[in-house]
Amino acid sequence: MTENTQQPQTAPTTELPTQYTPAEVEGKLYERWVDKGYFTADADSDKPPYTIVIPPPNVTGSLHLGHAFQHTLMDALTRRKRMQGHEALWLPGMDHAGIATQNKVEQQLAEEGKSRHDLGREAFVERVWRWKEEYGGKILGQMRRLGDGVDWSRERFTMDEGLSKAVLTIFKKLYEDGLIYRAERIINWCPRCLTAISDIEVEYQEDDGELVSIRYGEGDETLVVATTRAETMLGDTAVAVHPDDERYKHLVGKRIKLPLTDRSIPVVADSHVDPEFGTGAVKVTPAHDPNDFAIGQRHGLESITIMDERAVITAHGPFQGLDRYEARSAIVGALRSQGRIVAEKRPYVHSVGHCSRCKTTIEPRLSLQWWVKVGPLAEAAGDAVRDGRVKIHPEDMAKRYFDWVDNMNDWCISRQLWWGHRIPIWYGPDGEVVCVGPDEEPPTGEGWHQETDVLDTWFSSGLWPFSTLGWPEQTADLRKFYPTDVLLTGHDIIFFWVARMMMFGLYAMDGEVPFRTIALTGLVRDERGKKMSKSFGNVVDPLDWMDRYGSDAVRFTLARGANPGTDVPIGEDWVQASRNFANKIWNATRFALMNGATVEGPLPDPSEMSPTDRWILSRLNKTVADVDAFYEDFQFAKLSDALYHFAWDEVFDWYVELSKTTFQAGGAAAEVSKRVLGEVLDVTLKLLHPVVPFVTEALWTALTGGESVVVADWPKDSGFRDEAAEREIETLQSVITEVRRFRHDQGLQPGQRVPARLTLEGTALAPHEAAIRQLLRLQPEGDSFTATATLPVAGVEVALDLSGAIDVAAERKRLAKDLAAAEKEKAQAAAKLGNEAFLAKAPEQVVEKIRTRLAKADEDIARIQAQLERLPQA
Repeated sequence: MTENTQQPQTAPTTELPTQYTPAEVEGKLYERWVDKGYFTADADSDKPPYTIVIPPPNVTGSLHLGHAFQHTLMDALTRRKRMQGHEALWLPGMDHAGIATQNKVEQQLAEEGKSRHDLGREAFVERVWRWKEEYGGKILGQMRRLGDGVDWSRERFTMDEGLSKAVLTIFKKLYEDGLIYRAERIINWCPRCLTAISDIEVEYQEDDGELVSIRYGEGDETLVVATTRAETMLGDTAVAVHPDDERYKHLVGKRIKLPLTDRSIPVVADSHVDPEFGTGAVKVTPAHDPNDFAIGQRHGLESITIMDERAVITAHGPFQGLDRYEARSAIVGALRSQGRIVAEKRPYVHSVGHCSRCKTTIEPRLSLQWWVKVGPLAEAAGDAVRDGRVKIHPEDMAKRYFDWVDNMNDWCISRQLWWGHRIPIWYGPDGEVVCVGPDEEPPTGEGWHQETDVLDTWFSSGLWPFSTLGWPEQTADLRKFYPTDVLLTGHDIIFFWVARMMMFGLYAMDGEVPFRTIALTGLVRDERGKKMSKSFGNVVDPLDWMDRYGSDAVRFTLARGANPGTDVPIGEDWVQASRNFANKIWNATRFALMNGATVEGPLPDPSEMSPTDRWILSRLNKTVADVDAFYEDFQFAKLSDALYHFAWDEVFDWYVELSKTTFQAGGAAAEVSKRVLGEVLDVTLKLLHPVVPFVTEALWTALTGGESVVVADWPKDSGFRDEAAEREIETLQSVITEVRRFRHDQGLQPGQRVPARLTLEGTALAPHEAAIRQLLRLQPEGDSFTATATLPVAGVEVALDLSGAIDVAAERKRLAKDLAAAEKEKAQAAAKLGNEAFLAKAPEQVVEKIRTRLAKADEDIARIQAQLERLPQA
């Protein structure tokens, strides 16, 4: 059996306030936890380490439900491991969020009538740091509200001194190993933010556009191409067809006239072209399309840039100076006037990439940028999962991971910003290029200057698992807490952040993985399963729910919906239900304390316990085993559900209620049950604590007098099981449940007492007669007792005298009316299902719905007829 091994720090209390008010409890408890150092990990400890690094939220961000969801799960994992005796480190921090933060400060400057160029680079960066200190990090305070048990003494920021040194160190190492290079490639360009952006910062949506088919060439040497971006034709340097396409073989190798220009372009044969799509001929614009760039590389085509960084046309001619959309309309008009438009389709719905920051349409653009050669890094990241050094949970997500790392393109890491880690490359007057490490002096002298671009934010966050622990220095933290144990994050960033941490961790740490398990969650959605979006009007601020229902209620709701890798629907009704659960825990513990529940002394021997006591302890140990298994499998929904039903149904609704008669009777049996109830509550509160930390802390310390449940021992399954007691109490439950159902069917009020005769002699339920009568509101049979209804249940017989309890004639009339309605419903459903013409035309889901109606009508008829049979005869 479970055993309480901790000595009380203070005397347990016997009284609690009548109502649980989260606002009066949560803040004080959290500050006490922090002040006591419960979350501060000790690198010199002999305890086994357990480490999670928080996915760093943006410094510009606020706590949203996605954060609250993942933080609840990470907090649950680390709280449990701490209670299990591990040196648990949950390391917090923030990401400097290059684009988002720079945009915030530039918006401030715009309100002052200034731009960053008015300040200059150095002054602008100083301004951003001031903004960060004044406005950034709002989310850190909100994490405290949620109850995050993070080690605040180790809080990191991707631009702090230590992490900046790590960035410069790994950049130089990659550069010297030939894994960082500079080249002209097609990148995602935002004409509003004026920078390259990563793939993850591109949001694709279905836009209404146009598809225009244009005739290129003259006379017999013509072909038709279709495009959604007519303006890019100004940069066309070829038309490509498939080598096996007989329609165009006579044109391959020839040059054709490019409309609206004085240029001719070649027709090239390339296997990339799909001959079945459209006309089978595609225009090739190497400087403005990634696929076209690849074709251009294969055929040695010229790349002509026809737009500037703001997506304004720069090609000489009548369209120069026009915005890309203005140019598109003007070019289509000019082609139409020349009779070169073969077809036009509007609207043409297609997927278009947008900047996630400002929603501007992304422009693919040929640009000289810095890149990481990912081939060998990605191969190592794939191998670490394939050979089992890193496990992905759930396992079916591994395929998505392999699809990405096995086909990863080189990574553009330069950004045209001022806020961020400036690329440590210096250019000399004679073309020299020097990479400067963190402890090296940059070259000086006339003509030397540093690269103006900064690194992609994902570059520094890719170092997060080891840079936050002190790398490149060999610190005590790095030795103790690396590799980390679990990376818990959303499946939506498996490709971008997870893969990059894997690549950099394996590279920097000589093949040591950055984490042993990748636990992937779904995304939080509204109660209808719809994505939360401001445009949909369904975004929820978790702080509002915390204010109304308490942080525990929000946490429990999120955890109870957390099935691995699947999205989490959530609605306010569910948070209210979780608040009710917290109130139930409070009220049940309050009752227990008022009735003498205790954790003092050892548990009595099972031979001294009642079957009810042995039953609840058997169920308790089974719950401990189940919860442990669910934690190891990251089944947060299942463990939360198991705890909910054990606590509410088995402890509060059954054991507490069954124990009331024992408490009232007093004596040795009552003292045993008080100790058992104390044990059950002690363990149950510990099991619940990682998910609902505040209410359990308040109750556990009141119950036990212990210092804090945060540092209490995690329960262990002792292996105690009593199947006989479980069967006995299950039989008792079935009797009580069946009689309660009968009472309800007969219209009896819950508290209405009726005479009853219980035939329990010779059964295991004989000792439970007092409990049965109390729970079912059954009074002893009197001299005038007449059994008007007899219920045989589970081998016992319950005879009831309802003669003075209900109006039999009125009840019979009501049931007859209900029976007629059910029979009518059955007849209508049966008629439809017997109509062959209807069945032939109706959709399957409609037919299935009618079948369900018929089955429900049959059930109602059987139930009502049984009620009528059990009614006393008039």
